[in-house]
Amino acid sequence: QVQLVESGGGSVQAGGSLRLSCAASGGTFSYYAMGWFRRAPGKEREFVSATNWNGGSTIYADSVKGRFTISRDTAITVYLQMNSLKPEDTAVYYCAAGLSLMTGTDTPWGTNYWGKGTLVTVSS
Repeated sequence: QVQLVESGGGSVQAGGSLRLSCAASGGTFSYYAMGWFRRAPGKEREFVSATNWNGGSTIYADSVKGRFTISRDTAITVYLQMNSLKPEDTAVYYCAAGLSLMTGTDTPWGTNYWGKGTLVTVSS
């Protein structure tokens, strides 16, 4: 059974940093992109960042570019370093694995796998 498990969420003041981690298991992810999405209160899910199968290529939403960094050190582990956090970054962050994540779409097509999410709260 495929599982993606996120960790590292929490509460932080504006300007602070957090690092999210995601570990996948139960499947073969060698050729899957992995990435992060978020859903803020009252809003739709949106794309945050993704990296390709070997971590050599990355893509970011404009809202986080220059502040967040995605990295992948194995086929099954991906991280999101979040710096200079803003209150508008408050959301549940979801890890994802799929073949279309590098398009940066908010609604990736095809087979995708999702974690259950981890809450990030940024206070002003």
